[in-house]
Amino acid sequence: SSGINAECPLRPGKRNPRKVKWTKAFRKSHGKELAIDSTFDLEKKRSVPVKYNRELWKNTIHAMKRIQEIRAKRQNQFIKQRLKAGKKLELKDDEKEVEHHIHLIEPKVTVEELYNAALNKTKQKLQEKKKLLEVESMDMD
Repeated sequence: SSGINAECPLRPGKRNPRKVKWTKAFRKSHGKELAIDSTFDLEKKRSVPVKYNRELWKNTIHAMKRIQEIRAKRQNQFIKQRLKAGKKLELKDDEKEVEHHIHLIEPKVTVEELYNAALNKTKQKLQEKKKLLEVESMDMD
């Protein structure tokens, strides 16, 4: 065997295109670009020669323009669909960050407010006890 492989200095750049991130093959195989679409089927090479026909040429060119429009529309739709997932993740991250740093957003409670809140609670408890005692005294009568 000759011993030539991917690490050989004679061919330093030989890599699998599906693993190199900037290639079209990588982007299509990892769902980053539109890979399966009926518009791609119309683009295949035809090896059978066709006799020149002006009407056929005109129709073909018109169809090519229309196919370009359809493909562009589908690609835009595909990209928007991919970006939706990222927006959802971004929203979740933002919610987590707000939860984590809520102390920066909420106003600080002063000592007086805490004291007043505690005082109001104790007043309410005393009123409830008074009502219970009144109800019990009425029941005994």
